[in-house]
Amino acid sequence: MTYPYQGEYAESLIAQGMARAVLHLLDTRGIAVPEETREHVIGCRDEAVLDEWLRRALKAESVEDVFG
Repeated sequence: MTYPYQGEYAESLIAQGMARAVLHLLDTRGIAVPEETREHVIGCRDEAVLDEWLRRALKAESVEDVFG
């Protein structure tokens, strides 16, 4: 049996991991991310949005390519 709070907790951990992956990928690629944008990414819990940012980060040449 799964309890609702466990599902929400697990989802928040997944979203946090995805957010960190986006930022790590950009950092690794040498793309500077302003602090305000970093906070926005870390605070995002929408997996679809995070997935799109991650896809964009793979090819991005600037932070605007990902979040613009």
